Amino acid sequence: MKELKCVLNTSISELKGKILKDVKVKEKDQIIFTTIDDVKYTMLHYGDCCETVKIEDIVGDINDLIGSEILLAEESTNRDNPKYEDYESFTWTFYKLATIKGYVDIRWYGQSNGYYSESVDFRKEYYA
Repeated sequence: MKELKCVLNTSISELKGKILKDVKVKEKDQIIFTTIDDVKYTMLHYGDCCETVKIEDIVGDINDLIGSEILLAEESTNRDNPKYEDYESFTWTFYKLATIKGYVDIRWYGQSNGYYSESVDFRKEYYA
């Protein structure tokens, strides 16, 4: 019987080769990917006082990621073209995912006073 829930920080590249049975976008701050073997991966940001990190947009049909092997799972970042000039620091984070059905690009935008994280966390949750 599976009882212990394990949570690990990992990389989105761990999705490569997996098959998803569900993808849920929760508002602008969390995406939950569930594999066919019931492992959950959550993309989110743990907020602090002087920063925000949110999903800016999703290009492509998120449902294209369900039911077929993930062939591409990559993360990239850049610090070009701030969305707002009000903050001292910002980071764009891009996630590129693909199956044989299509591509999905998830774009996050983080901004802060320069002392707080603007990164996106990717957690793996499973029962051992």
